[in-house]
Amino acid sequence: MKFPFQRLRALAMAATAALMALSCSRQPKDASSETAAPNKPGTPAQGPPATLTGDVIADVSTRAAPAVVSVASTRVARVETPELPIPDEWFFRRFFGPPGGQSPFPAPQGRERIERGIGSGVIVGPDTIVTNAHVVEGAKELEVTGQNKRVLKAKVVGTDAKSDLAVLKIEGDVSGLSSLSFADSSKLRLGQIVLAIGNPFGVGQTVTMGIVSATSRADLGIEAYEDFIQTDAAINPGNSGGALVDLDGRLVGVPTAILSRTGGYQGVGFAIPSSMAAPIVKSLAEHGHVERGFLGVTIQNLDSDLAKALDLRTLDGILVSGVEPGGPADKAGVLRGDVVLSIDGKSVQTTGQFRNLIASSAVGKAVRLDIVRQAERKTLTATLGRLSPDEQDKQAPGSDASNGSAGLTLAPLDASLRQKLDVPASVNGVVVASVQPNSPAADAGLETGDVIVEAARKPVTKPDEVSERWNASKEGLALLVWRKERTFYAVLKR
Repeated sequence: MKFPFQRLRALAMAATAALMALSCSRQPKDASSETAAPNKPGTPAQGPPATLTGDVIADVSTRAAPAVVSVASTRVARVETPELPIPDEWFFRRFFGPPGGQSPFPAPQGRERIERGIGSGVIVGPDTIVTNAHVVEGAKELEVTGQNKRVLKAKVVGTDAKSDLAVLKIEGDVSGLSSLSFADSSKLRLGQIVLAIGNPFGVGQTVTMGIVSATSRADLGIEAYEDFIQTDAAINPGNSGGALVDLDGRLVGVPTAILSRTGGYQGVGFAIPSSMAAPIVKSLAEHGHVERGFLGVTIQNLDSDLAKALDLRTLDGILVSGVEPGGPADKAGVLRGDVVLSIDGKSVQTTGQFRNLIASSAVGKAVRLDIVRQAERKTLTATLGRLSPDEQDKQAPGSDASNGSAGLTLAPLDASLRQKLDVPASVNGVVVASVQPNSPAADAGLETGDVIVEAARKPVTKPDEVSERWNASKEGLALLVWRKERTFYAVLKR
């Protein structure tokens, strides 16, 4: 039996009216009156409107899109031309002249090739554009094109490859240009709606919509400093350096990378959060480079095996596996084996989060460190130094479960080995002479030439001391290991 079209239409209209009534009847949980108080001017919105319509998205796009530009770069690349394939001897003699296999053509030389790239950028000041460092890397010329097809010249003021950010200065007339203000990305919530605006594949300005899928994505190995916003708003090649905006039309992030097996959009995009980008942009604009805070520690992530081996009662925070003598941390009283829970009240769960918080803090700033030391909570204050370009916090290799013997051969650290391995006089212990494959030692990441300084948090000077503590351990043995001017903790698991 056919269903009458008029009846279907009537039912649909009735259902729509019911849904609208339900939507309009929703009230805040603690509402004391029929009408909720509006946000005060300048107060960040607490989330998307109760009723999200196409007009809301269109209004945000209309406000934000004029501040997003296309960035066209021109660079010169030197390309080594591959040699022409030489035919087999018979063919060569038959068609190309003299025998002997010598090509009659001159050896090809390197040549220069003009390369052009397209990315995106965001105007964040009267003549200032923020984009990704990889968008302008090696560029000889830069042109930015706005939504109204207005073309302007720009030059690079400064780049920061470690965060993949760059600042450009617009040359010429800047009247009539729109700009976006930075929002506080730390207030983003999972599921909050965001828009990505950029120039994907060079097709022209494009707006896509999605949600905040995750925040504080670090340790992905994309950049040296990571604290990404993850979003499912469509981001593709060419979106790099563009804008991720909230429903107030404010800049919450700068799209920089995608996770994809095809090279295109698969619903996992990453943006540099505005809270991280804003101070870097300010430093680049004022100084042309970024000054980062320096604490002077070696750190590693804390897992259950390491916590158990070190008799720690928490999995929160990160583990300090080394302290630079005379550095800011040393002066503040930080010790190897301390677990840092938070920095200035902001919790840290990964080495990436720790490094970002320290590096983004101003040189000379006094930061509060909440730590756990031997089950006792302490608060220390450290005055940050300046991170030199070649200084980086390092983290130790990971470890996996394994059974069997330790698979470790040790040797005393005598004068000959100390000189051969370039071990400083301040380091004492025993040397790893060999590591058996598929053993606890291999799974712990130990390598030949490592120096075991401590076992079960006690110094060792003889191989037998390590063996005795391994035999006495029930679940695993915590080792403090020195390797090439750094120390880290490793766990031999049974």
